Amino acid sequence: MTLLHHQIRGQGKPVVFIHGLLGSLENLGMVAKPLSEERQVISVDIRNHGNSFHQNSMRYDELAADVIALLDHLGIEKADILGHSMGGKIAMEIALNHPAYVDKLIVADIAPVAYPAHHQKIIEGLLAINATPPTNRKTADEMLAHYVETLGVRQFLLRNLVQDGDVVKLKCNIENIANCYPDIMTAYEGDNHFDGETLFIKGGDSDYITAEHREIIVKLFPNSRAKIISGAGHWLHAEKTIAFNKIVTDFLI
Repeated sequence: MTLLHHQIRGQGKPVVFIHGLLGSLENLGMVAKPLSEERQVISVDIRNHGNSFHQNSMRYDELAADVIALLDHLGIEKADILGHSMGGKIAMEIALNHPAYVDKLIVADIAPVAYPAHHQKIIEGLLAINATPPTNRKTADEMLAHYVETLGVRQFLLRNLVQDGDVVKLKCNIENIANCYPDIMTAYEGDNHFDGETLFIKGGDSDYITAEHREIIVKLFPNSRAKIISGAGHWLHAEKTIAFNKIVTDFLI
């Protein structure tokens, strides 16, 4: 089996970091770097993202199996796992269906529920860049601006660009991601529950976790608690890095 591209920092008890949709292992770097002074941090690129392999299937059981295959390859029997957004759903899938691999679980700003499709314009813009690769990042940004108004979102998305000869191209496989998007939006539908220590971290200004989600969260993760970072949105680890890192460190160490 092809292994996920990954980066290992530090030594000690392992903790796995899993990024969100259209991201890469670099997205959680501001958390991974300081934590690696105390722990071994394994950051992964999920399939079709970053430098990992491409495959036109992205069910959560498959994404979880990719991470488990890497842990087996590294000889890691149990780890703490932190996932943000879609990475949080992968982390929950591992904990619920393969609990022997998970000690503590951290889920950043996502719930185990289905979400309405809301990335269509982003995907459309990235598909346009892929269809007609521009010669530089400035042109890519101008192309993407027709689909995505917010500069900060475009800057995040354009981290996927790499130079390829005379043009810039996307590292992520946007065609596969577009094809698999309905699966990415799905809820956990199994009957399992995870009894290990679990922490949900919510951005105070984000609507990804709401009061309506509490019942299903408590059912699936009976030993869970929550922290809210005020003034932070969905990208809470980037917007309020110091607060996020302290919450993570206090929970893990």
